[in-house]
Amino acid sequence: MATCVVIPTFWTRRGGRSSDRLINVYDHPTPIDGESPLPACLRSLEGVRGLGKVVVLVAATDASIEHEAEDRVREIVEDFPGIDALVFGPAELGSLHRRLEQLEFSDMVSGVSLTGYGAVRNTGLIVAATLGQEIVVFVDDDEVITDAEFLVTGVEGLGMKTPDAKIVFAKTGYYVDETGGHHIKDDAPWTDALWRETDEYNRAMGAVDAPPRVKPSTFAFGGCMSLHRDMYCNVSFDPWVFRGEDIDYVINARMHGGDVFLDGAWSVMHKPPTVPSPALRFRQDVYRFIYEHRKLEFAKSQIDLRRVTSQSLRPYPGEFVGHTAAWRASLTALLRALSGREPGANLAIAKAAFTDAASYARRNCDNYFAFQRRWPQLMERLWEDVALGSLFSGERQIDRTAITGRFPVIPSR
Repeated sequence: MATCVVIPTFWTRRGGRSSDRLINVYDHPTPIDGESPLPACLRSLEGVRGLGKVVVLVAATDASIEHEAEDRVREIVEDFPGIDALVFGPAELGSLHRRLEQLEFSDMVSGVSLTGYGAVRNTGLIVAATLGQEIVVFVDDDEVITDAEFLVTGVEGLGMKTPDAKIVFAKTGYYVDETGGHHIKDDAPWTDALWRETDEYNRAMGAVDAPPRVKPSTFAFGGCMSLHRDMYCNVSFDPWVFRGEDIDYVINARMHGGDVFLDGAWSVMHKPPTVPSPALRFRQDVYRFIYEHRKLEFAKSQIDLRRVTSQSLRPYPGEFVGHTAAWRASLTALLRALSGREPGANLAIAKAAFTDAASYARRNCDNYFAFQRRWPQLMERLWEDVALGSLFSGERQIDRTAITGRFPVIPSR
């Protein structure tokens, strides 16, 4: 089966200055003047057996640097001529959006973009569909593939039945560090007594070593994830979740009658840089979990969806998507502030848990379901689309000078 590797890469302004928009805040984007982990990722892919098309999605925190980020990525990719790579930037996105409008899917444009984790991954799925790829394998740019059989293992069993007659249309592997470990060191202080996220994560990771090798999972890793056509053409990522779009995809799949399976024999080395602001990451988690709770509650009213409860998602993320998420987050933020840990930012989080985060969840919890109901129709129309396919395969070129303003220099006379 044709397999496409999709690599989202995220970039930010010089000096690592973050965006003020939460949807544009990423865990560790590369400063436009910094050193990217992408070359190491691509180098590791060179030795992977069965590597086919590679799509690199260029996302930027600010429109002012998106073309510069694209240029940086193209320069990096050019150093790997042995990889059949497509760099997907703002010019390609413009062509995609125009095609969506032609096909009368203009209402889907906001959820298919290079802004926000979920929308970026949706863009990758659409590119794969236009190229007729049966399987999509997501890899993050801060990962290194250490196993030449990475893709072989990642697609193994897709489309087949488990012993209990469930069909595997989506799989996740897991992240390991440079020592091969897959648990996170828990050094949370007393201020996090009500928010033991690392504890619950490590409990969930116990499933990696437990039989059977492939089993339904409550979590997923977006940088080690394979999706069969029958899954990704029917279930989209949620463009309105701030982070954790991979775990959210597990919920989406369950709501629509499927599962994401954990493969205990499939892993990738994750080498993320240090998070510059724990408070900023915590703020996104607070918005994310409050949003997930509201989404689960809203879904109960939808007769065409399978019910998913916080209890069924335990230990992780179930402990954080229940009705206690807001007050636990608020108290944790207050305790962090009182202890001197980024006090201003944490006080703002304590307030936002009951105000802006809750308001965001109420405003947007039904957006995904309206988007998702149109997703299968969109993917059916775009499967091996001739207009976009010729563009993304390289048969047809984009005149970037007219789109980006990077006009050639005219010599003076």
